[in-house]
Amino acid sequence: KHLINMIKRQLQDIIENRLFQRKAIVLIGARQVGKSTLFQTIVDGNDKKTLFLDCDDPEVRETLTNANTTELKLLIADNNIVFIDEAQRIENIGLTLKIITDRFPECQLLVTGSSAFDLSNNINEPLTGRKYEYNLFPISTNELLKSNGLLFVKQSLESRLIYGSYPDVLTNQQNAKELLMNLSSSYLYKDILKLENIRKPELLDKLLVALALQVGSEVSYNEVGQTIGTDSKTVEKYIGLLERCFVIFRLNAFSRNVRTELKKSKKIFFYDNGIRNAIIQNFSLLALRNDKGALWENFFISERIKRNHYSGCFARVYFWRTSEKQEIDYIEEENGKFRIFELKANPSKGKTSFPSTFTNNYNIEQSVVITPDNYIEYLI
Repeated sequence: KHLINMIKRQLQDIIENRLFQRKAIVLIGARQVGKSTLFQTIVDGNDKKTLFLDCDDPEVRETLTNANTTELKLLIADNNIVFIDEAQRIENIGLTLKIITDRFPECQLLVTGSSAFDLSNNINEPLTGRKYEYNLFPISTNELLKSNGLLFVKQSLESRLIYGSYPDVLTNQQNAKELLMNLSSSYLYKDILKLENIRKPELLDKLLVALALQVGSEVSYNEVGQTIGTDSKTVEKYIGLLERCFVIFRLNAFSRNVRTELKKSKKIFFYDNGIRNAIIQNFSLLALRNDKGALWENFFISERIKRNHYSGCFARVYFWRTSEKQEIDYIEEENGKFRIFELKANPSKGKTSFPSTFTNNYNIEQSVVITPDNYIEYLI
């Protein structure tokens, strides 16, 4: 329906400004969000000689596992850039990256990994102080605005609430359902199942469905465990894994000094609406859905997280609720100040005011009701 222009990723300029500073540049994120494409674009715009190493290739894996300085010198030869794709496939990759960064300082290392865990476990120690690390998410509202303009962003809102913002999905709308069904099955499990020797993928399936149906509501690990037939410890472990794979993220309840504030609650959101809808296999139009509010909440909060990450804003994020059922959908706390958001998919439904229990107790910098009419300005 809409022709979509090449979408320039917000991290491109940031990464280009960091090249050749004697540090590895590590890009992590879910599968298929465009990590390799972004690095390829950066490499193509550079006249430097580049060595591309795809860790899905067994030969590459063997060479990079426990490689010594002599072998690495022969491998790198006269290349100025070494681009290692899917680095989480290599055992002890951190040590290999450390050797390259230390012994070949003129050489720029670009590294992608499809999940935080393997990479973080294998990279962080050896590469302390030797890397810049970024997360790449599905396409953000700001990226879409800059590449395709305001009208496109407005026209594609419903589609993004239902099909999400994965690059492939945005550029192939006619195959969106099929792409998402594939993404949500193979892509979600590949890393997790391997990582933890999970023997019960069907438990993971059930957990994802349970979480997808509870988007925007508070989640009790005990209740979810009972629903899917396991204990709360297993639920918590799997949720941790799904977080480290960039499938979902948690919002904790904010609590500081109001006696009735609920401390232990949490809500779980998906990084992408399309993945969430694929899990429950519901791609109906908004007018036919009863989860419009949840979709709106999931969309805005995940978009806001992308915006904050790319703009270097390190706010802590929460929701807030009291035992009297007063609540605030989404809160950011930065430097002791609070930005509070109420999320309304239907702007005409009722007037929204923020609970004075919160506004009187905390230092409020900004309070906004976010609707489809005004959301864009809070995502750029």
